[in-house]
Amino acid sequence: MGSQNAFLIDLNLCIGCEACVDACKAENSHLTTEDGAFSAASYTTLLEKEDLYIRRMCMHCEYPTCVSVCPVGAFEKTDLGPVVYHYEKCMGCRYCMQACPFNVPTYEWHKTKPRVQKCHMCIARQRVGQIPACAEACPTGATLFGTREDMLKVARQRIADEPDKYISHIFGEKEAGGTSVLYLSPVPFEKLGFPSNLPNAPLPNLTWEVLSQIPRFSVAAAVLFYGVWWIIDRRIEIDQSNAPTEVAKLIQKGNEQ
Repeated sequence: MGSQNAFLIDLNLCIGCEACVDACKAENSHLTTEDGAFSAASYTTLLEKEDLYIRRMCMHCEYPTCVSVCPVGAFEKTDLGPVVYHYEKCMGCRYCMQACPFNVPTYEWHKTKPRVQKCHMCIARQRVGQIPACAEACPTGATLFGTREDMLKVARQRIADEPDKYISHIFGEKEAGGTSVLYLSPVPFEKLGFPSNLPNAPLPNLTWEVLSQIPRFSVAAAVLFYGVWWIIDRRIEIDQSNAPTEVAKLIQKGNEQ
């Protein structure tokens, strides 16, 4: 994918001040904070678990499934790293919501012209040489921003320098083919609610494996449905052909009486 930008989020350093949330809201004036909820009105939020504060946001996958399943190209993985959404192309199918392994995209159900909403990693700021607002606002360095290669180097160095402080796992380095949001933690990620069953292979590869089987499944389904239709149609035909005979029997019975 080339040299792209990424976040490194160190859960050891996050103090739960929500400066990142406030900065995101200020940068995206249409957003609100709904009691810490992660929704179409909030691109990022803080959750508390295991005495840690955990930032929740779009993972900006290296090989995003939202891009691979969107039938109209409303999602795009950019050269800078962010996965962005083009609302003018969206037809509202919400396949992206079903496909995302991190359950990130949200939908404006209450609006007459709803959009899918998710973090865009402040791509407009990146294009003019600025870092995302949340990283700029973080007072402790819990959220760092730079090239993905540099963020991985920093993460590995922190693990090497303080092995008692960090588990030896950088979440997002390999999961689902890798993401542009990387995490460090003092406890196993599955204890914090992170998905633990993701393959290291890019998920769109699996998507295409499934899609490649659709013609075969379609033929089998067509044969099955045709068989069901034929049986039903045949029963109707037999019932209709028997109807005159039954009527004749009734007439004959009436004459005999």
